Amino acid sequence: MNPLQLREKEIFDTLKAIKNRDFVVIGGYAVNAYTLPRFSDDCDIVVREETELNNIEKELSRLGFNKKETNENLPYAGKFFRYEKEIVKNFRVSIDILFEKILDRQTDATFDAQWVFDNSTIQSLRGKTVQETLKLRIIKADAMIAMKLLCCRAPDIRDVFMLIVNAKNPAWIKDEVGQRFSFAERYTKLKDKITSKQFRDDLQGIYGRIDEKLFEKHKSLILALEKG
Repeated sequence: MNPLQLREKEIFDTLKAIKNRDFVVIGGYAVNAYTLPRFSDDCDIVVREETELNNIEKELSRLGFNKKETNENLPYAGKFFRYEKEIVKNFRVSIDILFEKILDRQTDATFDAQWVFDNSTIQSLRGKTVQETLKLRIIKADAMIAMKLLCCRAPDIRDVFMLIVNAKNPAWIKDEVGQRFSFAERYTKLKDKITSKQFRDDLQGIYGRIDEKLFEKHKSLILALEKG
């Protein structure tokens, strides 16, 4: 296995070990539950209760993870804990725990952990190279789109583009973003990115080849999001 495959296997093995704990998967691995799977640098989970936080931290320590100081380069702030494990020399895997709430550094927008749990469901998680699937609590597509639209980094925009076909209630997404920040400002950033000449190449660099017809379908749904 190459390092990326090893990292994905380690994350799946770790999630399997803690799957009976009370948490919600968000971020890149949650995206994999809905669309073409991609590699992700880390696995993000949300925890709402201190007892569960302690139990998960103990289990991660038992599995060889070490608690690390977070830094300003991370997209989220608040009660945020990173656990890292070196799987091959100079190549690490990390589990990021967001406790009680999620605070986006760019916008100061906040999502309570209870909101994440309320907008989650038990479903199958798959990886890019791992053959097995896991049944875990995963954030719903609409809620993930809202969170990623608020963050609006390049990786988030790519994920929103891929997730949009799973959106159940665009008006709800628009409202959730608008309650926390300017929807128009975030949407303009999203629209400018997906209509740029290089966006499709950037997208395929992460997700692999995407048929032009499918690409245009996703694009049209993004453009319709403005109306809600």
